[in-house]
Amino acid sequence: MSAPLLALDEVRTWFFTRQGVAKAVDGVSFSLEQGEILGLAGESGSGKSVTGLSILGLVDPPGRVVCGRILFRGEDLLRMEAERLRRLRGDRLAMVFQDPMMTLNPVLRVDTQMIETLAAHRTIGRSDAQQLALEALRRVGIPAPEQRLRSYPHQLSGGMRQRVAIAIALINQPDLVIADEPTTALDVTIQAQILHEVRKLCRDSGTALVWITHDLAVLAGLADRIAVMYAGRVVESGPTDAMLERAHHPYTAGLIASLPSRNRRGERLTQIPGMAPALIDLPPGCPFRPRCPRALERCRGEIPLSAPEPARTLRCLNPMP
Repeated sequence: MSAPLLALDEVRTWFFTRQGVAKAVDGVSFSLEQGEILGLAGESGSGKSVTGLSILGLVDPPGRVVCGRILFRGEDLLRMEAERLRRLRGDRLAMVFQDPMMTLNPVLRVDTQMIETLAAHRTIGRSDAQQLALEALRRVGIPAPEQRLRSYPHQLSGGMRQRVAIAIALINQPDLVIADEPTTALDVTIQAQILHEVRKLCRDSGTALVWITHDLAVLAGLADRIAVMYAGRVVESGPTDAMLERAHHPYTAGLIASLPSRNRRGERLTQIPGMAPALIDLPPGCPFRPRCPRALERCRGEIPLSAPEPARTLRCLNPMP
């Protein structure tokens, strides 16, 4: 059996602050095959975005990856030379940020930024690069792409800027894309178009995708597998259909129950009580224990990782029946 395209092994990314050590990512492990789409789900502050930044080596001080391995095509990105990792970013590895202004340069036209992305990783003429940029903008549903290429980011709406950022990430047809809630600012119609294009890219080119989101409804129609994170740890993972049909972890079940449903029109939405814990002051044992309706006294101890079903993992001592 061939090695996975991407494999995280007990990755820990901690932030060393004056108040204490915030364990934003604390022993995360998962793998991703070529062409596979993994949904990384959880509330804000669960460690999803920091996991994505850790993969690409973009964690800023006072944070750093303190241990673990991140294997991309068998090479450990954490031990790779900085220049080689820089060449991989934007070419074989790409990331779409939630805020497009973290990606786009406000003083450069869209065409300049897209052509520079191509020219940085391949030898290509300007006319060919211009054509590829036009095609990339069309794929993400931007109207009048010829005009948008000559625009500056401030001349575009927030949703339009996000689509440009997505187009730049996809323009080199990378092997792996980390997408950090990239459709949050888009309307439902454009969101559906982006999701269709992403699925098509993964199917046709073999690009693997890590889609970071709090919206399980999006993952239901996009992801092959889902990994649910809480307080820096993956608490449950498995095939999308199996996870949504029968969640084992009480936190996963709470996320699914909180989704709006046509069958409960007029009823109040289900909520998970309490709030996510501060990462510098995690409770002993299972970090979800203070909010969990199924918590036991033994949940204060170490919570081992188990495999309740084939292709599924679980970190819980009293799972849902």
